Amino acid sequence: MGSGTAEGSLLGREAELETLRELIHSSRRRDRVLLLEGEPGIGKTALLKAARDEATRAGLTVLSAVGVEAETELPFAGVVQLLAPVQDRIAGIGPAHRDALLTAFGVDEGPPPSLYLIAEAVQALVDPECARAQEQPRDHRPVLLLVDDVQWLDPQSHEVLASLVRDATTKRLTLVGTVRSGHQGPLLDADVPRLTLRGLDQGNSVKLVERSGARLSTRDMERIVDEARGNPLALMELPKEWRPGLPDDRQTLSGRLERAFAGRVNDLPSDSRDLLLVAAIDPIGDVEEILAAAALLAGHQVDRHALDEAASVGLVLVDGDRLEFRHPLVRSGILQAEPVGRKQAAHAALADSLAGEPLRQIWHRAESIVGPDDHVADMLESIAPELLRRGAVQTAVAALERSAELTSSSSLRGHRLLVAAEHAFDMGRNDIVDRLVNDAARTQLSELDNARLQWVREIFHDGLPGDAVRVNGLCAMARVAAASSDHHLALNLLLGAALRCWWADTGPQARADVASTLDQLSVSTADPRYVAALAVAEPVLRAREVIERLDRTDLSAVQDADSLRLHGMAAHAVGDTVRATDILDRAEELLRKRALLGLLPHVLGMQVNIRRELGDWEGATAAMCEVHRLAKDTGQPIWSLNNQILDAHARALSGAWEQAMDILASTEVEANRQRLNDTLCLHQLARGVALLVSGRAEEAYSCLRRQFDPADPAYHQREGMASLTFLAEAAVAADRIQDATVVLHQMERLAVVTPAPLLRVHLDYARAVLVADDQAGDRFAEARRTDLSRWPWHQARLSAAYGRWLARTGQAHSAREALAAAARGFDAIGASYWAARTREHLAALNESTLEARNGSL
Repeated sequence: MGSGTAEGSLLGREAELETLRELIHSSRRRDRVLLLEGEPGIGKTALLKAARDEATRAGLTVLSAVGVEAETELPFAGVVQLLAPVQDRIAGIGPAHRDALLTAFGVDEGPPPSLYLIAEAVQALVDPECARAQEQPRDHRPVLLLVDDVQWLDPQSHEVLASLVRDATTKRLTLVGTVRSGHQGPLLDADVPRLTLRGLDQGNSVKLVERSGARLSTRDMERIVDEARGNPLALMELPKEWRPGLPDDRQTLSGRLERAFAGRVNDLPSDSRDLLLVAAIDPIGDVEEILAAAALLAGHQVDRHALDEAASVGLVLVDGDRLEFRHPLVRSGILQAEPVGRKQAAHAALADSLAGEPLRQIWHRAESIVGPDDHVADMLESIAPELLRRGAVQTAVAALERSAELTSSSSLRGHRLLVAAEHAFDMGRNDIVDRLVNDAARTQLSELDNARLQWVREIFHDGLPGDAVRVNGLCAMARVAAASSDHHLALNLLLGAALRCWWADTGPQARADVASTLDQLSVSTADPRYVAALAVAEPVLRAREVIERLDRTDLSAVQDADSLRLHGMAAHAVGDTVRATDILDRAEELLRKRALLGLLPHVLGMQVNIRRELGDWEGATAAMCEVHRLAKDTGQPIWSLNNQILDAHARALSGAWEQAMDILASTEVEANRQRLNDTLCLHQLARGVALLVSGRAEEAYSCLRRQFDPADPAYHQREGMASLTFLAEAAVAADRIQDATVVLHQMERLAVVTPAPLLRVHLDYARAVLVADDQAGDRFAEARRTDLSRWPWHQARLSAAYGRWLARTGQAHSAREALAAAARGFDAIGASYWAARTREHLAALNESTLEARNGSL
């Protein structure tokens, strides 16, 4: 990779060139991604071209794309650019990947493809290892992806590239991108190496100015070098435009370069100026398309000679039927210099020339007007379903928001903003949701849309303290929506009301209001929102009905991620724990594929407790770590607080009770401030386990007992089910068995109402542990008849308790078998503290047996 590229723009870049050479020839996966970062004109694009030359010489296949700011609303435009040289291969990849690509590109109709699946399809097309796996006869050379101006990629292409980078299965695929400093996005936020380009040193700066050929005095050369601050493009361009005199210090360097390029445009004939303006707002770069639109703008035929004039002054490069600006600052300089009316006229000309491409036509039409235009607003709204079908959710949100801006009716404007907000929630973009909802609140909303506004506010904040008045209000709105036959909105509102009942104690009347309103709806009770709202509002009184409905639902046929999330929520709420984790595992997989990050913390948050309950401690830890990150990214603090408490619980179970208590001390103030019964219940469970592990049984019992007192803020009827086994252990250690038996009977009365497997498992254990030794045999026998194959944590604990009872009653041989089985069970799930404790019991039993034998000799 030499420095003899055009205009010497790689002068002084030897270290950067060597880095690129090593990257292209590297065999290490982690080192096969690099972002070149820096200000405009610093040499990023020139280095990208040098990388292309090196890769071509090395025999790599090179695929490239350029992000253009005007192109950000064209879905998958960046991916289309990348795949253009290999698009003939699409027919040869797997059907799922082929259908995803063709649907995303708008060629075929199909279900909305996930960005994850599209990324896999791109990989299948460009990655030679994937090509071999699919036995496709194609070029197996390693592949280099070059992406210039990553920050201007459309959102979908940005996500696809980020997914490719994150996917560790990608083999011989190298990606080099350029990005302007200060931008964000999925790929830019990923943990990938960056190389920040600095300005050239004084010596190389002078050499580059000298190469311009401009006749400059020593003083002017010094001023240019000082003004350019080592920026190669500035060092090459400023001499051409330099006039004696002091520079305008108020103008930024980028602005000065834009002004220089715009000055050359002003010296061109009018037809050339029209062509360049059209090209600046048309990211496609198709010469024939640009000529056609320029003719409409000019009002007469425009020929290619006008392009030659622009190319002759170094503004554009024309290669056959493709036009490319020499540098992005040329494009932005043209747009900065042209008046608004001219730019609008150019957009209108492009719209008129794009009759066969409705998406692009509508976008340009929208940019050609100022102020309300209901016709264009309607067209923008009409393309949103097509964008959603193609998996371009962010572009659909942008279309709806722009549609609202152009809408004259205040109520319709608000409606469109709220619909956009719902889709933004699916992406996990709390920032966009808040902006859209706040804008909608300033419009004259209809009664139904006001109800919709309340629901959209609920979906990100259903963890705030609930009260009966708020729950009753949501139920009233749901009845209004149902009366207007908007059952979709009614169910959404009732689910929000139900979640408030779950998080904070709103009282039996509020819970009953949610359930009775659900019963009154003329909707299919198979709707997952119906069963979820019923389960969350009344997790005990309606549990039997919910479980029966889940039994009748063929969940294996459900392919919608949100439906699975809701069914999983319902199963978890009524304590059908095994069913819940199976459903939520599938929901998690589909949510990841569809990149619906707003819902993922909810699924993973439930899975932390569920997986720990079932003995999948490694999976619980993984979910907990991801919830911590996603809660911050999606602006859902309720998950962050609960996650810290679950972390404390995990540490307590591992024996690190001091760390657990530190975490709980740091979260106690916030937990009490929020007054959420669910959070306080989890807090007391974690504290109780930490105290129990530390040997403070009396304190542990008092702490855990709070969860079963309806007058206590930590009381949560359903959540408390998962604390019963620990309460029983603490009661035995603290000699509080009589009081614990009162709680046991309280929970047995619940078991008459609800068939929750979670309650059954905890009751079996507590009955056996709390009863006198001479009566425990039957209780242990009953508990051991329960199938605990999916509950290895409880199975190991039951075996350990059974072994201790056998040891106390003199059945040493059976006790050793039970304790050894318990230790193996604890080992299998990573419960090392409990395994060690069990082995201590086993060692003590062996020692006492040996002493007994020695004493009998």
